[in-house]
Amino acid sequence: MTQRAFKYRFYPTPEQETLLRRTIGCTRLVYNRALAARTEAWYERQERVGYVESSALLTTWKKENGLEFLNEVSCVPLQQGLRHLQKAFGNFWAGRAKYPTFKKKRNGGSAEFTKSGFKFKDGQVFLAKSSDALNIRWSRFLPEGAEPSTITVKLSPAGRWTVSLLVDIEIEPLPESPNKIGIDLGITSLVALSTGEKVANPKGFKAKRRKLRKAQKALSRKVKGSNNRYKARLKVAKVHGEISDARQDFLHKLTTRLVRENQTIAVEDLAVKNMVKNRKLSQSISDASWGELVRQLEYKCDWYGRSFVKIDRWFPSSKRCGHCGHVVEKLPLNIREWDCPKCGTTHDRDVNAANNILAAGLAVSVCGANVRPDKQ
Repeated sequence: MTQRAFKYRFYPTPEQETLLRRTIGCTRLVYNRALAARTEAWYERQERVGYVESSALLTTWKKENGLEFLNEVSCVPLQQGLRHLQKAFGNFWAGRAKYPTFKKKRNGGSAEFTKSGFKFKDGQVFLAKSSDALNIRWSRFLPEGAEPSTITVKLSPAGRWTVSLLVDIEIEPLPESPNKIGIDLGITSLVALSTGEKVANPKGFKAKRRKLRKAQKALSRKVKGSNNRYKARLKVAKVHGEISDARQDFLHKLTTRLVRENQTIAVEDLAVKNMVKNRKLSQSISDASWGELVRQLEYKCDWYGRSFVKIDRWFPSSKRCGHCGHVVEKLPLNIREWDCPKCGTTHDRDVNAANNILAAGLAVSVCGANVRPDKQ
């Protein structure tokens, strides 16, 4: 069984919207107070406060004057918020993330409901404290017999409501394919394949840059705290939402096609976090969203029974001749085609890199070979 989330847009009634906004606000408040308490306990008394202690603090807060409203919303999202905080600290201690930060109202928010906080009946979703079903736009139906184990309601900064239903389903593997590809990630061409195909980068941010700049300039002129500034902020958030939606749509269509057509997919393990420190390329790299592309390829390969291989980031895929194996000392980014000084073969930089990535990926998958650069 595989856990899979199905995300839908929904339109709450005025009563539901009021309740959901209060629930999200309370969840954010509890999360921030727990984070402040854990930070204070460590820096002042060198004490570690875990989930159990945070849950006890929540019980105390509900009894305090001025915080009685915490009892008016479902307790499930509040407890889930504390579990999310515990997970954030776990990621921090493991070195996978930075220290947790406080949640902000302008970023929207979310509330997670486990089975005790909702009811799924006759294909409709009823949340705790609400007697009416959510008005969901079912763009696709859940698999037959599937029931959600967790429901997450999210409010985007642009004011759009979505609900995500997590279900356990059995995904059938795709028929085996004889095709194998290596993928070289780039900026002008988002991906170059070992087959010689190049997929152009749609550059979603650049396409909306002028519209975003106009909306941000209008926002900067508004008086802080005014209703006009709130409206202008929503316009900026909507443009950001358009950019994100277009990027996600393109990446999902591309990764699904690659997974359906190929049995083995090899990519480089790029350190995107370090690469975006380059001031000249940071915006283009972020817009390309390489990390999201690789993430989608990885989980879709796992779903559909494909082989996914990451090769070492230090493997000289671009500088190595795919014909004789010679490695050139330098290959600036402005050189898109080059001739091997040893065998004279002319290479397209990106396609050659994709072919080398595929060869290295096959070596890793077959015998676990080392693909680091040869020591001189």
